[in-house]
Amino acid sequence: MRQDPREAAVSSSHMEGCGGDPPCWEGLIVDHRDPPPPVTVLDLSTPAQVHDLVTIFYREIVFDELLEPIFSEVVEVDWAEHIPRLIDYWCWILFATHPYRGAVTRTHRRIHELQAIEPAHCDRWFGLWVQCIDQRWSGPYADHAKQHAQTLMAGMAKRLFECPWPTPDVAPEPSHPR
Repeated sequence: MRQDPREAAVSSSHMEGCGGDPPCWEGLIVDHRDPPPPVTVLDLSTPAQVHDLVTIFYREIVFDELLEPIFSEVVEVDWAEHIPRLIDYWCWILFATHPYRGAVTRTHRRIHELQAIEPAHCDRWFGLWVQCIDQRWSGPYADHAKQHAQTLMAGMAKRLFECPWPTPDVAPEPSHPR
């Protein structure tokens, strides 16, 4: 098959200007036929990642129509103080760092006294937690963070909030590797 002389001229002039292979061969132009680069999914294994998780999670809480009123209107959370405490708590849970000195039970009991915490609140909190983890992390630490959150919420629901939890539609599914 003969090449049209006009194509040959364009082709050779392009190659001269680029000094070799066309840009798509050099990886300078994305070719939609190429497979996407592999996505590295990290485990939740560093304090920086815990910081990111807690920040992302509570950003979701702030925009959640069910949970946000509890945090902003009932408790009036000072986020600048609360977020570092939560990061410390989850680092303690995941990495056995210095002991957490907060009062998790007392704090949540006080919240429940101000406004009853119901199964729907527990469902939403846990669902958002798992969703935030699953969107960005995978591995033993991520699994531990989800399992601990489930145990924590189940214990608080039973002992503090006096409500049944987990509800059947919220029980976590086993983690699947990505």
